Amino acid sequence: MTANDYLQIGLFLAVLLALVRPMGGYMARVFADAPGSRVTRWGAPIERGLYRLCGIDPAEDMGWKRYALAMLAFNVLGLLAVYLLQRVQQWLPLNPQHFGAVAPDSAMNTAISFATNTNWQGYAGESTMSYLTQMLGLAVQNFLSAATGIAVLVAVVRGFVRRSARGLGNFWVDLTRGTLYVLLPLSLLMALVLVSQGVVQNFKPYVDVPVVQATSYTETLKDAAGNARQDAAGHALTREIAVTTQTLPMGPAASQIAIKHLGTNGGGFFNANSAHPFENPTPLSNFVEMLAIFLIPGGLCLAFGQMVGDRRQGWAILAVMLVIFVPLAIGAVAAEQAGNPALHGLAVDQQASALQAGGNMEGKETRFGIASSGLFATITTAASCGAVNAMHDSLTPLGGLVPMWLMQLGEVVFGGVGSGLYGMLAFAVVAVFIAGLMVGRTPEYLGKKLEAHEMKMASLAVLLPCALVVIGTAIAVLAPAGVAGIANPGAHGFSEVLYAVSSASNNNGSAFGGLSANTPFWNVLLGVCMFLARFPLAIAMLAMAGSLAGKGRVPVSAGTLPTHTPLFVVLLTCVVIVVGALTFLPALALGPIAEYLMAGH
Repeated sequence: MTANDYLQIGLFLAVLLALVRPMGGYMARVFADAPGSRVTRWGAPIERGLYRLCGIDPAEDMGWKRYALAMLAFNVLGLLAVYLLQRVQQWLPLNPQHFGAVAPDSAMNTAISFATNTNWQGYAGESTMSYLTQMLGLAVQNFLSAATGIAVLVAVVRGFVRRSARGLGNFWVDLTRGTLYVLLPLSLLMALVLVSQGVVQNFKPYVDVPVVQATSYTETLKDAAGNARQDAAGHALTREIAVTTQTLPMGPAASQIAIKHLGTNGGGFFNANSAHPFENPTPLSNFVEMLAIFLIPGGLCLAFGQMVGDRRQGWAILAVMLVIFVPLAIGAVAAEQAGNPALHGLAVDQQASALQAGGNMEGKETRFGIASSGLFATITTAASCGAVNAMHDSLTPLGGLVPMWLMQLGEVVFGGVGSGLYGMLAFAVVAVFIAGLMVGRTPEYLGKKLEAHEMKMASLAVLLPCALVVIGTAIAVLAPAGVAGIANPGAHGFSEVLYAVSSASNNNGSAFGGLSANTPFWNVLLGVCMFLARFPLAIAMLAMAGSLAGKGRVPVSAGTLPTHTPLFVVLLTCVVIVVGALTFLPALALGPIAEYLMAGH
C-alpha cells in the first residue's frame, strides 16, 4: 500500500460521512407520515395529478399482503414491458444503428435483470440496444426498481414504528415519493456533473473517425458455409485489412449513468461499463460515481434511525457496514498493489515509484490506477451496484476474493438502495434472537417482541440468497451447457462460475468476465436466481413488518439488549461474517484461495 492508496480511501470515506447525515435527514422527512411537509410541498401538485391519473387513493393504508401484491404486480408488469420493448425495437424509432430484435432468452434475462435492480448484462449495449430501449426500458427500470427497494424498506421501518396497526403505508405513495423527491433530483444534478466531465448525451448516429495510428490485421477467407478457404497447397487463404477509422458509439448516456450509480443499478450504457471513457471520463467523474453508489444506502441508515425515533440505531447500523467494508477495501487495494505473484520471479518492476503506479495493472484503466480500481470494485460489490471500472477477472486471486465475498454476505454492507438496509435488519433480528438465547429471554428489537413468525421470515431473508448461490453453482458446474461457457479451466474457471451465480443471486449484476453467459442455459439460470433473490426476500420482510406493526411496544427493562452500543455493533458484525464464512468458505477454497496457493505462495 502506498500513501496515495490510503489518501484516496480516506478522502472517499470523509466525503461520504459528510454527506450521508443531511441525506438521511432529508429522506426521513420525505417518507414521514406527515402529508404536506415542507420538503414534499413543491411536488404535491405533481403527486396529486399522478394519483388522480392512475386512480390511486393516497390515503389508503395497505396491509402487508396488499402492499406486497402491489409491489409484485407493478414489477412484473414492468418486466413484461421491458421484454416486449426489446423484442420489437427494430420497428420503433430512435434506432439509428438499425439494431434487430433481441433474442428471446437474452431479452428475458435482461428484463428480469433490470426489474430486480440487478442489471446483469449478457449483451453489449452499444451493439444490441436502441436508444429507445435504453431510455424507455432500461433507464425507466433503473428508477422504478430502485424506488421499489426504498418503498419496501420504508414499509419495514413502519413495522417497527407503528403500534397495534394493520397497515404499512401505501406502496404507490412510497414509490412516487422515492422517485420524485430522491432519485429524480439527484439524477438530474449528477447527469449535469457527468456531462461537464465528458460523458456523452445526444441522439446522434455512431461516428466514424480516423485513428491516430493506422494499423492492419489478417483475416482468414471463408466460403459460404463458414469454412476456411484453402489454396492448392492446403494453406488457408488470408487477406490484410487496413484499419484507418474507428467507430465511436453515441447516445443519451449521461442521463442513464447517473441513475445507474445512484440507484445501485450498475447496468452500463456501453459494454465496458464505467471503464468506457464516454461513461467515466476522468478521475473526478470516477470519484463522483463512487460516492453516488454509497450516498443513498448510507443515508438510509440514518433515515432509519430518525424514523424509529432513536438516531443512535441508524449510526449503529452504519458502523457495522463500515467495520466490514473498510478492512475489505484496504485488503483489496493492498492485494492489487502487491502485484501479480506470477511475475515476482521475473525482471518485472511492480513497485510503485514516481514514474509508475506499480502493482497489478492488468485489466485496469491507466486513468484510474490501482487505488481507484480496487476501491471501485469493493464499493460496487458491497453496494449491490454492479458497475465496474476495471476487469474483475484480471484481479489478483485475493483481490478477486474480496468483491466475491462481499456479494456473498447478502449485499447488506450498504447493499442496494433499500434492499441493503432491510437485509441488514433481517441480520439484526437474528443477532438479537441469538443474544436472547444467551440470557434466556424473549428477544426484543426496537421495542417489539420477536417471536417465531418474525424469526422464520428473517431467517428466510438471510438464507435464501445463500441457498441460491450454492445450488445455482452446483447446477452450473454439473451441467454440460454450464461448463461450456467457462473460458479458463481449473480454479479460475470455477471462480468465474461462482462469481456469476453470486452476482445474480444477490442482485449485484457485476461480472467477473471470462464466462460466455449469453446462452440459453446461463440466461435462464441467472434469470431465475435474480427473480428469486429479489421478490420472495422482499415479501418475507414485508410479512415480518406486518406482524411487528400489529404488536404493542414492550417497555425497556433490565433484560433489554441495547442495540445502539459498540457491543451490539460487534455482535451484528460477527453474525454477518459468520454466516458468510460458514456458507461460502468451502466454495471459496475451490476458487480464489486455491488459485492463490497455486500462484506460488
